Amino acid sequence: MCSEASWHDNNRHVLTPGAGAVTVDARGRVSTWSTRAEQLLGYPAGDVLGRRAADLLAAPVPASVRRYLTERAEWSGTFVIRHRDGTPISTRIRAFPQLDAQGADSWILLLAEPPNASASGADASWERSFSQLPVALLIHDAEARVTHANAEALRLLELREDVVLGHRIDEFRTGSLHDDLAKAVVQVIRTGEPIRTESSMHTTGANRPRTWSLVISPLEDAAGRLYGAATTAREITEPAWARWRLSVVNEASIRIGTTLEVVRTAEELAELAVERLADFAAVDLLDPVYSGEEPKPGWPADATSMRRAANRSVLDSCPEAVFQPGELSVFPESSPLAEALAEGRAARYGWDEPSVRDWLKDHRDLSSKMSAFGMHSVMLVPIRARETPLGFALFARHRTPEPFDDDDLLLAEEITARAAVCVDNARRYTRERKTSLALQQSLLPQSAPREAAVEVASRYLPAGSEAGIGGDWFDVIPLSGARVALVVGDVVGHGIHASATMGRLRMAVRTLADVDLPPDELLTHLDDLVLRLDRAQGEVEGEVRSQSDGDVGATCLYAVYDPVLRRCTVARAGHPPPVLVHPDGTAGFLDLPAGPPLGIGGLPFESAVLDVPEGSLLVLYTDGLVEASDRDIDATSELLRRTLAAPGQSLERMCDTILERLLPDHPVDDVALLLARTRALDSSRVATWDLRSDPAIVATARSQAVERLMAWGLEECAFVTELVVSELVTNAIRYGEEPIRLRLIRDRALICEVTDGGNTSPHLRRARTFDEGGRGLLLVAQLTDHWGTRHTTRGKTVWAEQGLPGPL
Repeated sequence: MCSEASWHDNNRHVLTPGAGAVTVDARGRVSTWSTRAEQLLGYPAGDVLGRRAADLLAAPVPASVRRYLTERAEWSGTFVIRHRDGTPISTRIRAFPQLDAQGADSWILLLAEPPNASASGADASWERSFSQLPVALLIHDAEARVTHANAEALRLLELREDVVLGHRIDEFRTGSLHDDLAKAVVQVIRTGEPIRTESSMHTTGANRPRTWSLVISPLEDAAGRLYGAATTAREITEPAWARWRLSVVNEASIRIGTTLEVVRTAEELAELAVERLADFAAVDLLDPVYSGEEPKPGWPADATSMRRAANRSVLDSCPEAVFQPGELSVFPESSPLAEALAEGRAARYGWDEPSVRDWLKDHRDLSSKMSAFGMHSVMLVPIRARETPLGFALFARHRTPEPFDDDDLLLAEEITARAAVCVDNARRYTRERKTSLALQQSLLPQSAPREAAVEVASRYLPAGSEAGIGGDWFDVIPLSGARVALVVGDVVGHGIHASATMGRLRMAVRTLADVDLPPDELLTHLDDLVLRLDRAQGEVEGEVRSQSDGDVGATCLYAVYDPVLRRCTVARAGHPPPVLVHPDGTAGFLDLPAGPPLGIGGLPFESAVLDVPEGSLLVLYTDGLVEASDRDIDATSELLRRTLAAPGQSLERMCDTILERLLPDHPVDDVALLLARTRALDSSRVATWDLRSDPAIVATARSQAVERLMAWGLEECAFVTELVVSELVTNAIRYGEEPIRLRLIRDRALICEVTDGGNTSPHLRRARTFDEGGRGLLLVAQLTDHWGTRHTTRGKTVWAEQGLPGPL
């Protein structure tokens, strides 16, 4: 049809000579028909006289033209009129209102070919070129109706020229391409802005949608007035498919392997396949791979025994699946699956292939499922990494009518290859995590130790992230004099190396604690050990690093609690401060000298001494507890303090409550937590005597000790205790300095301590035949369970411990 602007531009249109004249009466019927009109349109006068003029048009009269008819105004424009043989002809019409012989309204129409329709010269060449262009080209009028369409456009739209001319392209055929194009043309005509878009549509005989690039541009006359639009369409199915396939592969690299969990990785592969490629997907893995173990190299004979890792379907609950996740799936060596795995290549099969039918004869469950759901196309893709089979992925179609083709198989191989790497990484991570966790747990206390000085509860929570097991640890170490050491530490890094380093440091702390070093001195020795480990690690790697490199590093907090004095001595090396909860529920972080982390070297450590009332709670932890959540450290520390201030909970329940409130579901770092409620030894269970530096006092000391044993009901310990007291007091008088003090402690064992102001430590040696001394300390070591020496700031204490004859 014509554009609305053309009806106003009456003077611009000049009809060519030989225009056909037609008269239309007030009822819109043809009243006269000239010979030239018959030549142009092929209708003899007898066929058209009395007919409605509108019946000759290829499309209804536009609303803009009807307005001119109503107003009885002269108008002109281009129409598509049906020739008698059905061919659409673009015809120029100029209309003049008049009165007929009876005075009724009528119209005179002058018909002629438009000036650009001449078949001579350049115009004829343009017409031929237009029809032969390899790019689809459409011209639309102001009503979005097609006025010109070349051969490629007609092929694209699957319409004939006599059908499409004069109509919108969505009037005779519906489809995404036709609808998208019609809407775009209307929008361009309305806004005057060009549109570039793409449209896809399934066509007959194609396995996948065909895609076209559409460019719709506005058309303007010489005066700049919009009178229509032009559409060019170019098929880009192959580039679009390649781009889509690349996007799926890229999506696979993002969505598959988000966790280092074997089963979850398999589920991610199946989910992506169902969303993008198949109607059903299943992933089976070798039994060792499923559990995170190392698969057998090469092609094992039992590789056809697999465990289902994932099922996904476009249908709810995956009703097509024969095996459920976790179930063992067995496939014989003659099956297409075994063949695909053995050859290490993907394959696709149709329902009617003889090999598939022969295989399904022995698998009625699988055959019935495939029949019930109409599975018509299947792909089997091996999952392999490092030339080792890990399992296979099965993709099937039953709702999508098109079977899988070679492009689909290639895409399936690409996403499965990426999933194979992720599965292998997850398997190796799982194996390393199990190894590290087993090592870590074997090095930690296996149960809460029973100590008279404290009641303890503890938790170790491995990291839930991909970093692996860390080097966090805690320990409770019994010391002489009924004291106890509380330790918590954190080695830098994750994995087996961190766990092994943690084991070394824990054993070193126990060894140093056994010689009763004060907390600050113990951390100094531990710092030297970390430096040596760091240098040794550098030499193993072929490079001697400086001490400041700190590849091996750790933090540590060491506290010694004395239940007799109810006093705690604490030192820390770059570790978070502990929390002290008083018996009344008041909780606060201890203000302690921070100290440098272990492995820095050259910097001192300081101890702090604090009085701890009986029933107080000491809370030691690693930084993973307060740095694991999205909250800042200050907010998390405050939450920890408030949680600890809640009274009435057992230590075990309090450990669980702390972890529940402070940690996310998957903490990114290990957490070690140690809770210790302090106890105190009643004065009735401790006896202390200050002694003079006089050999005569030894007998008095023995007598006083025996009297106290009688009061405690420990007569059976009197003989050994007399000997121990005699030997230790004599040594203190002979080799030590005043003040001298004897102390007996009745705890889980009977402890005898002699303290003096000297720094000379006794040494156990074997006395020779004629030696007068050296036998006493040997007897002490033989008759008691443990003995030793600990140094204080004002001297030393020599102690000996012997078991009690019965329960306290």
